[in-house]
Amino acid sequence: MPHLVTYCRAGFERESAEELSATFGLAPQRAEANSAYVVATGDGAASLAPRDLHRLIFARQALVAFAHLPGLPRQDRLTPLMAALQTRDERYCDAWVEAPDSDSGKALAPFCRSFGNALIGALKKAQRLDPRAPRRLHAFFPSGDEAWIGTTDPTHSAPWPQGIPRLKFPREAPSRSTLKLDEAFLVLLDEGERERWLKPGMSAVDLGAAPGGWTWQLVRRSLRVTAVDNGPIDGALMQSGLVTHLRADGFRFRPKKPVDWLVCDMVEQPRRVAELIAQWFADGACRRAVFNLKLPMKKRWDETQQCLDRVRAVAPDVRAKQLYHDREEITVFAQRA
Repeated sequence: MPHLVTYCRAGFERESAEELSATFGLAPQRAEANSAYVVATGDGAASLAPRDLHRLIFARQALVAFAHLPGLPRQDRLTPLMAALQTRDERYCDAWVEAPDSDSGKALAPFCRSFGNALIGALKKAQRLDPRAPRRLHAFFPSGDEAWIGTTDPTHSAPWPQGIPRLKFPREAPSRSTLKLDEAFLVLLDEGERERWLKPGMSAVDLGAAPGGWTWQLVRRSLRVTAVDNGPIDGALMQSGLVTHLRADGFRFRPKKPVDWLVCDMVEQPRRVAELIAQWFADGACRRAVFNLKLPMKKRWDETQQCLDRVRAVAPDVRAKQLYHDREEITVFAQRA
C-alpha cells in the first residue's frame, strides 16, 4: 500500500498527522515528536491530486512513497535503491536526496549531498532521467540506514529540497521578520499572481508594523504603505518616501478608501486576528491580505480550522502554510472572490 510522507517543522508532527487524517482520511503510521516528518497510509494515498497535497498547511513537502527501505547497508545504499526502481517503468525529471529538518537530520546533510551525486549518476546510466518526465524522484532518509522512496509533481510541490527556500536576510531590512513575508509571497502566490498583484504604486496597510520588516518587503516592490503601530518605524525605511507612519491601534484603524493589500504580523490571539481580517474583508477595506496566526500550545489544528473558517466566510480564496521562517504560527493569504 502506498504511503504519504510529509516533511514538517519539528514539533508539529501531531498537527501534520491530524491534517492528513481530517483532510484525506489517512491513518498516521509514524509521527514521532521532533522528527520533522510524518508517514501516513490509506487506500487513497496514491490517487491524491498533486494540487491537494500542495495546499497542505503543516507539510512543507508531500511525496507519495512506493518503497520503504529499512536496514540499508551503509557500505552500499545505492544498490537496494536502484533495485526498488527496477519494479517501476518510470523516468524522472530530477532526483533529490533529503533528510528531515531536525537535529539528527542536519547531521545527514553531507551524506545527502554525496549520495545525491551518486544517485544522479546511476539514474543517468540506467536512462531513468528525462527533463520532460512529469515526476521528480525523492529519496528521503530519516536516518543513515533507512529510506523512503517516492515522487512528487514539480508543478504542485515545493521547488526547494526539504521544502525550504534558502532566503538571504537583506542587511537593509529592519528585522528578520521580513523573511516571513518574502517567503509568503513565494509559497502562497504563483509567479503570475506576484506579477499582477504586487505592482508598483499599489496601496497597502501594515498593521503592527514596527520596526518595519514587512513594510520593507512592500516598499521593495514599490508599493505605498501605511504603517500602523505605536512603536517607531526604521528611519531609513521612512526616507523611501513610500511609507506613512500612523501611531494608532491596529485593531481600530481603517483606511479612508480600500487598499490593495493588508498585511498583519501582530502578536495576538489567533481568533482575534482572524476576526479582524474578516472584518476588513466584510467592510470592503482591502482586496487581499497576508497575516500570521500565532497558534496556542494545545489543539493547534482545531484552532487553525476555526480561524480559517471565519476568514473563508467573507474571503473564499484562503491559502495557509506553516513557513520555514514561521515558528509557533502559520501564515495565511486571503482574497475576496
